[in-house]
Amino acid sequence: MFQAIPYEGTRSEQFASALNQLKALIHDEPNRVANLANAASLLKHFMNDVNWTGFYLYDGHELVLGPFQGLPACIRIPLGRGVCGTAAEERRTVVVEDVHLFPGHIACDAASNSEIVVPLVKDGELIGVLDIDSPLKNRFDAEDQAFLEQFAELLIEQL
Repeated sequence: MFQAIPYEGTRSEQFASALNQLKALIHDEPNRVANLANAASLLKHFMNDVNWTGFYLYDGHELVLGPFQGLPACIRIPLGRGVCGTAAEERRTVVVEDVHLFPGHIACDAASNSEIVVPLVKDGELIGVLDIDSPLKNRFDAEDQAFLEQFAELLIEQL
């Protein structure tokens, strides 16, 4: 049984706690959907000031909506389009301070103002992306990026 814990201490200590929780949640679980669903939920409960956490999975042609927490979302995103498609195509983390200024931004939730997208790549193959939106502008910083990239790496090992 999972039990929410208070995230106390420095940001680094809080990030370490969340990473440990992820390890416990996905340990010995081979099902990709279950692991992604729990990961999305963990992030939604752990991170402050976010309105959407989830995954888009690459089907060989485009990104398709996967497990998430938040309002209903866009179902398909072409590579190279929007923040998710750009991160997937370029296989790099994309942090956007103000999504309304991002060329080709795809607005799924009108409340979203900033976004971070981390590509999920295993053995050179694109699996998908981790996408997190916030109603605040400039919500995501370098510490968030480093944490989410570690989070994604742990998850990729189990996928």
